[in-house]
Amino acid sequence: MSRIHLHLVSDSTGETLEMIAKAAIAQFEDAEVERHFWPMVRSRQHLDRIVPELSANPGIVLYTLVNPETRSRLEEHCRTLSLTAVPVLDGVTAALENALGREAQGRPGRQHLMDQAYFDRVEAIQFTIAHDDGIGWENWEEADILLAGVSRSSKTPTSIYLANRGYKVANIPLVVESPPPPSLFNLRHPLVVGLTTAPERLVQIRRNRLLTLNERTQTSYVDSERVTSEVQFARRMFADNGWPVIDVTRRSIEETAAAIIKLLGDRQRRDDTLLQGVKPI
Repeated sequence: MSRIHLHLVSDSTGETLEMIAKAAIAQFEDAEVERHFWPMVRSRQHLDRIVPELSANPGIVLYTLVNPETRSRLEEHCRTLSLTAVPVLDGVTAALENALGREAQGRPGRQHLMDQAYFDRVEAIQFTIAHDDGIGWENWEEADILLAGVSRSSKTPTSIYLANRGYKVANIPLVVESPPPPSLFNLRHPLVVGLTTAPERLVQIRRNRLLTLNERTQTSYVDSERVTSEVQFARRMFADNGWPVIDVTRRSIEETAAAIIKLLGDRQRRDDTLLQGVKPI
């Protein structure tokens, strides 16, 4: 098995670097990668303090540094230590500069500025937390997305992930014995998406959930026939209302969220097309 050291050097939180590194590493199943995380490196002095670690654990250096002096210093150290250094955003930034006809504003952490988008994201997170698991149905019309599905079909984690992307999300568990509020079937603004999964996988997830709660009693919650009936009940509701459905059986939260965002974009484009076709009276 291959093993390397990967140094992530950032002048901000390092969130971007972590995501890029994670995506790249995922392409190499047989590689063992030890990550070294160096955030908020904004001075020559700070950079010089981590050089001994670079020397002691030689590998690849990925960096996002906008200060020319700090960048130059890191590159100099890497050349001296014979380390590969990769400025991961340079190619994208250069392409944007060429397309926009102006230079980038070299400010560390600019993507984390407390602008209106930041406050909108905070509001989306607060809304989503307050409308989890069927709570606050009176305000569902304010949501951008509403997720429906049986218990343990990834509604809550998907909702939180989407909220961090700036979407207001509500979710509701579908229970055979407890019909959802009638307002669910009359929503106009939110995109209602049904989440489903394979019954056998759902049983496994629910059993694991009970074990974490130290509950070993077998109940209908994990009964195979009962779970299959629940999934069929939910699927009928999705079909009857024409809601798009996503099977989360083999999807990660990120993949499910990406599919939902695409559905939302597709609907917006359809709406825009219809509006363009309407002639003013």
